[in-house]
Amino acid sequence: MLRGRSRYLFALQASAAISVLLLASLPAGAETLDQALVQSYQNNPQLNAQRAAARATDENVAIALGGYRPRLTATGSLSEVYLENVARGAGRTAGENAVTSVGATGTQTLLNGFQTGNRTRQAESQVFAARETLRSTEQTVLLSAVTAYMNLLRDGAVLELQRSNVNVLEATLRQTRDRFSAGEVTRTDVAQAESRLAAGRSQLLTAESNYVTSKAQYRQVIGVEAGKLTPAMPVDRFSPRTLDGARRRAATEHPTITVANYNVDVAVFQVKVAEGALYPTLQLQGSVNKSFGSTTNLNNLQNFSASIGGQLSVPIYQGGQEYATIRQAKETLGQRRLDLDTARDQVQSNVAQAWGQLEAAKAQIESTTAQVNAAEIALNGVREEARVGQRTTLDVLNAQQDLVNARVALVTAQRDRVVASYTVLAATGAFSPQVLGLKVQGYDPVTHYHQVRDNWAGVRTPDGR
Repeated sequence: MLRGRSRYLFALQASAAISVLLLASLPAGAETLDQALVQSYQNNPQLNAQRAAARATDENVAIALGGYRPRLTATGSLSEVYLENVARGAGRTAGENAVTSVGATGTQTLLNGFQTGNRTRQAESQVFAARETLRSTEQTVLLSAVTAYMNLLRDGAVLELQRSNVNVLEATLRQTRDRFSAGEVTRTDVAQAESRLAAGRSQLLTAESNYVTSKAQYRQVIGVEAGKLTPAMPVDRFSPRTLDGARRRAATEHPTITVANYNVDVAVFQVKVAEGALYPTLQLQGSVNKSFGSTTNLNNLQNFSASIGGQLSVPIYQGGQEYATIRQAKETLGQRRLDLDTARDQVQSNVAQAWGQLEAAKAQIESTTAQVNAAEIALNGVREEARVGQRTTLDVLNAQQDLVNARVALVTAQRDRVVASYTVLAATGAFSPQVLGLKVQGYDPVTHYHQVRDNWAGVRTPDGR
């Protein structure tokens, strides 16, 4: 029994550290949580898709600015006509004529009820909202990466614990059978050891299944296969020290609130754009045309014409659609303002929830550590008492299981402690590569914006670098 106890305690010793998680037996190639975050930041398709969406939104500004610019159209035609004319006193004339015509038309809007300016400012607000949406997606993806990393680390540790437990239970069963052969215990003791071993093997299979699932989730979120994961530490130093401080930071920095703010601006400008339909519009128009041949006169060799002028349109009544559009835009504006209030309340609730989870995780570390220490002492005592006949085999098996459960709880609490610290950081809106100091070139959406904002022509799509 002493030899079995030593093997058992040695097998579980690696998970005793309080500040770090037990290292799992993973493929070669050390990998830290920061490295996993960098890989997720670069490879995650959800994040890359949101970057593409932000770049697409940038084009709205260029589209709106097009309202300030002239519109030019060139035309050309070539036709073969047959003409037959009968005139009094001149007789009949007939023949074929090749007619070629080229021309150009230009239009410049001078006044349209400030719709172009309001559309431009609306598009700029959409760009700002898209950037904040991208920042929100970054937080979501990075937090998912932390969760996937810590889940794999936890499940690898639990798998090792369950393997060690099965090894100990197998040794215990062999010893119990030997003692049964020697007449020291009954057949009931053997059955109890067999039952506990079967349960241990079932727990091992469950742990293996969880580990495989966590590896697949890691691959999905991080974008690469997992290497040998190293322990991760909490990031409390990047978060406010009090709940009130966390709430104040979230109220000004969280992307959910800033997106809602910009959406209000978008709705305000939409009202102004709709109201612009009630104002007159003024356009400057010019055209030039030259034709060779004529479709009406065989004797006409060429013709040239040019014109320039202005056109003023004053809307009087257009079926009431413009008024309905204005009312609709105003209702949407009211909805966006209510959405802003909802976003503020939701963020504050999330901060309080994340803070509570962090405090609970800290307390759980302390309690599970004490539980592990007590379970180790209890197991040692029960084994010694079993040697002198004061404890049964079932008592020893129960004490072993209690220690395994305590160590699994400690590993889980360590995982929860790290994830909760990152969750608080995300709840305050400060979870970013820059805050964490990750060694990765950050994606700057402003670069792409300036690349496309003032483009007058071209179909090349810059990548924002």
